[in-house]
Amino acid sequence: MIPRHLLDAVSTALAEMPAVALLGPRQAGKTTLALEVAKNRPSIYLDLESEADRAKLAEPELYLTQHADKLVILGEIQRTPQLFQSLRG
Repeated sequence: MIPRHLLDAVSTALAEMPAVALLGPRQAGKTTLALEVAKNRPSIYLDLESEADRAKLAEPELYLTQHADKLVILGEIQRTPQLFQSLRG
């Protein structure tokens, strides 16, 4: 695997903040980086291009509350812009 130079920076940011966004062009390695961070902690990955994963967030507050003890990774969140309102709180 290609070494991820931002791995430490993302891990540090997660220790200090409740949410971290990984932004960049397609195929730049954002998901790969997020999954690498997830290896070190309890986590859930939801690919929001998947209808099944989007369905899990039909009631986002309920789902996220049930997983408050985990790192929740939301891939392709631009597919569900209505989630941003729930995440804001």
